[in-house]
Amino acid sequence: MTTLVDTKKLTMVQAVTDGMRVMMKEHENVIVLGEDVGQNGGVFRATDGLVAEFGENRVIDTPLAESGIIGTSIGLAMNGFKPIAEMQFLGFIYPAFNQIMTHASRIRARTLGHFTVPMVIRAPFGAGVRAPEIHSDSVEALFTGMPGMKVVVPSNPYDAKGMLVSAIEDPDPVLFLEPMRCYRSTKMDVPEGKYNVPLGKAARLQEGNDVTIFAYGAMIEVVMKAAKSAEEKGIKCDVIDLRTLYPLDKEMIAESVQKTGRAVIVHEAPGTGGLGETIMSLINDTSFLYMKAPIERVTGFDTPVPMFALEDHYLPSADRVVQAIEKVTQF
Repeated sequence: MTTLVDTKKLTMVQAVTDGMRVMMKEHENVIVLGEDVGQNGGVFRATDGLVAEFGENRVIDTPLAESGIIGTSIGLAMNGFKPIAEMQFLGFIYPAFNQIMTHASRIRARTLGHFTVPMVIRAPFGAGVRAPEIHSDSVEALFTGMPGMKVVVPSNPYDAKGMLVSAIEDPDPVLFLEPMRCYRSTKMDVPEGKYNVPLGKAARLQEGNDVTIFAYGAMIEVVMKAAKSAEEKGIKCDVIDLRTLYPLDKEMIAESVQKTGRAVIVHEAPGTGGLGETIMSLINDTSFLYMKAPIERVTGFDTPVPMFALEDHYLPSADRVVQAIEKVTQF
């Protein structure tokens, strides 16, 4: 017998809000803190209405001090709370990097498991919204080599809410990255109430046997357009939304490339030092003898995100992804 679940159409930012609301209702020790998260409802309105519902003791406006926000959250998490700390933009997280690297990610190991840090750091990120310098940075790779820290990126409203619930329930710190281009780009049926999307598990968005495409966040829309164009040319792509960047779903990555023998990796962060290099190493370790062609990467350039006039040129496009698909299939 099928159980019907009530749903409502939400954008990604609304799904994020709903995820926080559901968990704050269920757990009194879940609190939100950050710059302008209270009365203003956050710069993208992700916390809109929470202070009215839960009060200023649980939705806390902080000074403009990212290191202080994260340091305070670490102390709260070690003492029974589950803080959700908001960075207004991922590019503002740099002053807090020391707190994250030397404390949040290491407390479990440092105390031999006697203390954990069950906190979530939310951060909008990515280019394509015509934001000023530092507001558009994609620096997820700074954190994907940090043992003790999970890094997740939803690409749609359903995953955003379900993964946020899982992140809040996780006993260790989670960096929850929210692609700004996806905030209001689409609506999706999202279940009311609580549900989980597991961390550490990728999702296959399209089945194919010719080429695997790995992507995440705002690049999912780009690669789906590219996959459609490739299919018109007789190339069927296996499209994998990584969803969790650390730890990666190594099993699905290996299973897919062993099936197709070809891989294209797409992310908007710079190519040098980007997650694509880690995925290439993983494929080399698990699936080298299955490969029919060298791996192709389609990434941002090794520069800061440029100003408005060049922003679209900087970002990977469907045309660039199609070129990479054709290159690996024609090798």
